[in-house]
Amino acid sequence: MITYDNLWKTMKEKGITQYRLMQYHDFSQCMFRRMKNNLPSSTYTLGRLCCVLDCRIEDIITYIPKEEDKP
Repeated sequence: MITYDNLWKTMKEKGITQYRLMQYHDFSQCMFRRMKNNLPSSTYTLGRLCCVLDCRIEDIITYIPKEEDKP
């Protein structure tokens, strides 16, 4: 499972709000809703977030393996 918990921490550390990302960087409210529910997001969106937030992908997402995913 992919979680976006790190995204919210990174945004807070950098002082960037969802409103700012929506108004000035053309991100959608729907995208944030999906991320809050840990639903899939495109690599394009993740790359744009890394660029705008000037961070690494690890600062946005975390992979948490489910028991059934383990070999």
